Amino acid sequence: MRLVGDNVEMGVYPISKALQKAQELELDLVEISPKASPPVCKIMDYKKFLYEQKKRDKAMKAKATKVIVKEIRFGPQTDDHDYEFKKRHAEKFLKDGAKLKAYVFFKGRSIVYKDQGEILLLRLAQELEEFGKVEQMPKLEGKRMTMFIAPKTKK
Repeated sequence: MRLVGDNVEMGVYPISKALQKAQELELDLVEISPKASPPVCKIMDYKKFLYEQKKRDKAMKAKATKVIVKEIRFGPQTDDHDYEFKKRHAEKFLKDGAKLKAYVFFKGRSIVYKDQGEILLLRLAQELEEFGKVEQMPKLEGKRMTMFIAPKTKK
């Protein structure tokens, strides 16, 4: 097997010789590339390697952005005052960097006002154009018409 490591002479050794070198240095013999010809092994402290890998993974996870989705619910005949109130909240959510899920719920027979619900959502999208862009146009799913708006990235 081919042997590599920090303080080891690189070269091709029999397995017994490689294990003996690892024991002399009080480290572990770790197989790196089993499919290579000859297989490649490295002499290192395996516990330390796992610890550092875990630490790197944790740092990467901390740097990853978490997407927050805020919801705003309307009825098909939402009044102007209520609409403005909810629009201000939607504006704040988009400024804070959260995605917005705006939906119109249809209860009972109000499903006949599908067009009013779509008009309401399109109006919201148009008025929030400077804060975010529409990710998904209004779509009817069961008794809900849903639309997604993503915040505009800050430069």
